[in-house]
Amino acid sequence: MNNLLLYCRPGFEKEAAAEITERASNMQCYGFARVKDDSGYVIYELYDEEQADLLARKLPFRELIFIRQMLVVTHELKDLDVADRISPIIEAARDYTICGDLRVETADTNEAKELSAFCRKFTVPLRQALRSNEILTKKETGNRPVFHAFFMANDHLLLGYSYSFNNSEFHMGIPRLRCPADAPSRSSLKLEEAFYVFVPKEEWSRRLTSGMKAVDLGACPGGWTYQLVRRGMMVTAVDNGMMAPSLMETGQVKHVRDDGFVWRPGKKNIYWLVCDMVEKPARVTHMIADWFREGDCQEAMFNLKLPMKKRYAEAVHNIEVLRDLLRQIDNAFVIQAKQLYHDREEITVHVYNKYWVSKLEEKI
Repeated sequence: MNNLLLYCRPGFEKEAAAEITERASNMQCYGFARVKDDSGYVIYELYDEEQADLLARKLPFRELIFIRQMLVVTHELKDLDVADRISPIIEAARDYTICGDLRVETADTNEAKELSAFCRKFTVPLRQALRSNEILTKKETGNRPVFHAFFMANDHLLLGYSYSFNNSEFHMGIPRLRCPADAPSRSSLKLEEAFYVFVPKEEWSRRLTSGMKAVDLGACPGGWTYQLVRRGMMVTAVDNGMMAPSLMETGQVKHVRDDGFVWRPGKKNIYWLVCDMVEKPARVTHMIADWFREGDCQEAMFNLKLPMKKRYAEAVHNIEVLRDLLRQIDNAFVIQAKQLYHDREEITVHVYNKYWVSKLEEKI
């Protein structure tokens, strides 16, 4: 069948469908999206089946906003004998290129929670069978395709693969994080997840390191400040509200009672700017551009709150506006955006200048 299966946040299927339709059409890969509200996934059916693999290889996954995972679906298996689900899977996958990893997954919905427990248990026997039949490498191999079994019911699944160089590295496209007991709010997980998704872990030692200076706009009560403090940064938290006493006691936080849209640092020594303010996306977008224009930060992570309607169009519009504004400063800015697992009616945007980041490495 060779379609694309795209995971997304439940309730954002239409946004994921609009995104894949536009991006695929731009690559002259035409088809249509099958959407079921609140399902947590979209199936994109291509008129030319061979183009599913092309998109899985060539459509940059890191540029997709509302899509958590992207994989090629080769088979749909229905009405499986629950006493033996493995044999039909092995038979269907006989012609696969040998894969280096296995993910047994389901949709991120309340209805699928029971299936999640089954998927965890089913992974071990399926992995053993795939290895015995030389469909999966004996040890996990990072440079091989990833084998996916996506269960829609305990007797119904989609079988497929993704490319390790162009997919989410996380199971179900979701980093598994726990909210620290001492974090001031669960919003802390938004920024932690953003670091995992946008900043390569091998670069944390120079881009998320002790001694850096950071600013958190709209900081109270301090969920995002907490993530900066725990990495040893010195943080200016700008908000008219109250900060968590536990953060102030660290000695790493200076609380400035001011409007985040007005305040600016007195010195040009800020590396990170983070912002999770509830405001119109256009206003936040222009503010972030102003910080880079004035040289007041070198890397930024911020959220854009989306309207109830035309969410995909609004997200793309603001990213394009930001890109145009930053081009006036330098052509080396990189912009990434994603609706993260811990986001709700919003997307998280990451901005950095690739030349500035390379200078950090030179200093080390």
